[in-house]
Amino acid sequence: MTAPVTPAAPVTRAVSGAARRGVVGWVLYDLANTIFSLNILSLYFALWVVDDMGGRDGDYLLTNSFSMAIIFLSAPFLGALSDQVPRRMPFLVVSTVVCCVFTALLGLGGLAVSLVLFVVANVAFQAGLIFYDALLPSVSDEANRGRIGGIGVGVGYAGSLVGLGIGLVTLELLDGTKPAVFRLTALAFFLFALPCFAFVRERRRPVERGFGRETFVTAWEELRGTASRVRRYRGLPRFLVGRIFYADAANTLIATLGIYATREIGFSDAEVQAVLAAGIIGAIPGGILWGRVVDWIGPKRTLSYVLWLWAVVMGATAAIAYLDLPKAAFWPVAPLAGIALGGTWAADRPFMLRLSPPRYLGQFYGLYAMVGRFAAIIGPLLWTLIVDGLGLGRPAAVLSLLGLVVIAWFIIRPVDDGPRDWGPEDRDRETTPANASTGSALAGELPVS
Repeated sequence: MTAPVTPAAPVTRAVSGAARRGVVGWVLYDLANTIFSLNILSLYFALWVVDDMGGRDGDYLLTNSFSMAIIFLSAPFLGALSDQVPRRMPFLVVSTVVCCVFTALLGLGGLAVSLVLFVVANVAFQAGLIFYDALLPSVSDEANRGRIGGIGVGVGYAGSLVGLGIGLVTLELLDGTKPAVFRLTALAFFLFALPCFAFVRERRRPVERGFGRETFVTAWEELRGTASRVRRYRGLPRFLVGRIFYADAANTLIATLGIYATREIGFSDAEVQAVLAAGIIGAIPGGILWGRVVDWIGPKRTLSYVLWLWAVVMGATAAIAYLDLPKAAFWPVAPLAGIALGGTWAADRPFMLRLSPPRYLGQFYGLYAMVGRFAAIIGPLLWTLIVDGLGLGRPAAVLSLLGLVVIAWFIIRPVDDGPRDWGPEDRDRETTPANASTGSALAGELPVS
């Protein structure tokens, strides 16, 4: 009776080890891309353009908007293209390497050349996110998807601290320059991405032809029917529309938190940095804990609770200024905003995955990315209109973001996030996964506290 069991034990351990390595690799990529996001998109490149090279704010902002417009237009096609090949990992590898190479070249050849290099680096970075998000099913199953996605979010925000550390050591301790920060950022991005390339064992999909001209033609033909295809899947259109509103509100508040804290609350620059650090630190456990909640009660209910937490954060932010409360009242707001931000992405990604048919996962994640880029437009325009155009002040602008959150909640409320029983036409055309039994191994043996 025991003879057949004995040889099976080491196989189970080997599969479990491969599964754990895949999860670690996938999670570390979230950390890697956050280093780039903070150092290049949010902080040091913009400072280099304005402070070191004498450029205008618009030189960076318009260049960034141009790169976002490119990915806005191309994201659905890139996702559809990835659906036509056996594996998405090669797309992620190429986009990451391109991003790292062009990031390392920033600062060479003057301002104009660096702005062009930045466009290429950011487009490659944003494209990589499409392929990366679509790899979540390769390292998870329905039982643990929220937990693993939440760990990715939490560890990803730890990448912000790594990015800040790179900048601090390079500029302060080593008396370096910002181009040196760019090169170290590129190196850190690449090194932390390597485990994902090496350990994530993606499910292969059989294809009728090799990669070539026909692949692009088929992807374009698939893309032409995307809009009508999305409407076939219950809840998906509502979710994508709702995502525009809550992503816009969350991103706009985080982007303007520093300005709000100095101009409306009266914080010093040093206090603002401490507030932002508190927000990042709050997002790390926030993503991990909310991910567990996703597995417990589902992504929709989790996202609903997160949106109400955003409502509390935004209401408190406006009330502190309107009521002229002491500065100390603002200190809890930043970590609460971080917890809400971590929860937003911990619930958001599994929600999208629950609503999307496996066969069109890349294509629909392209739409998901496109919606995210579009969401980066509305909030800043609304903020500018209320503050500068109408002269109503920043607290009123925060209340307008609260209105966006409420709208998002009403849009998403009817969506059913129950597991789907996909028909043959919606299932992924895949062979046996390289890490078969990954889901059960992860669900029972992933060593996460």
